[in-house]
Amino acid sequence: MSLKVGIVGLPNVGKSTLFKALTKNPVDIANYPFCTIEPNVGIVKVPDVRLEKLAKMSKSAKIVPTVIEFVDIAGLVKGAAEGEGLGNKFLSHIREVDAIAQVVRIFEDKNITHVHDKIDPQNDIEIINTELIIADLDTVAKRMSKLEKEARGQNKEAIKTLEIVKKIKDILDQGKLACELKLSDEDFSLVRDMQLLTWKPVLYILNTKDNSLGNSVSKFTENLPSVRMDIKIEEELSQMSAEEAAELGMKSNLDELILKSYEILNLITFLTTGEDETRAWTIKKDSTAPIAGRAIHSDFEEKFIRADVINWKKLLEAESWAKARDLGTLRTEGKEYIVQDGDVVEFKI
Repeated sequence: MSLKVGIVGLPNVGKSTLFKALTKNPVDIANYPFCTIEPNVGIVKVPDVRLEKLAKMSKSAKIVPTVIEFVDIAGLVKGAAEGEGLGNKFLSHIREVDAIAQVVRIFEDKNITHVHDKIDPQNDIEIINTELIIADLDTVAKRMSKLEKEARGQNKEAIKTLEIVKKIKDILDQGKLACELKLSDEDFSLVRDMQLLTWKPVLYILNTKDNSLGNSVSKFTENLPSVRMDIKIEEELSQMSAEEAAELGMKSNLDELILKSYEILNLITFLTTGEDETRAWTIKKDSTAPIAGRAIHSDFEEKFIRADVINWKKLLEAESWAKARDLGTLRTEGKEYIVQDGDVVEFKI
């Protein structure tokens, strides 16, 4: 399952520095707007302590973690939806990602230029969200025009879809993100192809330095998924060994960021283990066993018979698959079973 998170924000808020720390790839982090025009892309492992423990038990030849692709997208500015600052190009890059990590600067530093010459975290967040909303309103207007013509011909699906699109327009007109509108799976399937920017889940990354402006943004983001970090420190840590960081008493927040990115996409991990490999598999939360099996191969869904399932901790306690079976902690589940995070699964097809 391919997962892509776009790192966005105003120019000079720390996006490219964060990307460099995350991926340990050198990128252009010059102190001027639009230094990133084409997005940088990096693959990052999702940290998972379960893999090494299971691999040791199974004497696995290799470990295969699940991964997230991070995309460093150039800074958006006010007017991007109308093409300001190469805005249309940047918005098209955002359209291609599954989730948005929005970097927000909450520190003062006269040596680092702010595109609006002032540090106002709430305003910065609103500028980015407004540009995404404006872009989506344009998409909605085009779809409404087409649907209205089809609805006049008494096309039942067009009539129903038009009602949903009008609801989306209403919430965007209120300055809210489309993801705040709760749609049934059936309704969402009718408008999914619109690929609205504001449908994408957002994680706010609060770039701090000595918590200088921490309180001014805390209330605004208290009910939103967010991670607070000093991105400059993260860059320095990415260039140190674990031993050097421990010696200095420094700890990275990058794992929290990666895991929260995973969470906002409503994803979980199930595991497989054996002599060949121990592997993490990414699936949507609340997936049934056959749908989870599809992550491995489409045949696992189509030809599913049953699945042997055990929680990873229970398997480690039993010390082997065979002992877990003898102890009765290994369960046989059918097509209706909802796979849980941390399940170790063996599919029978």
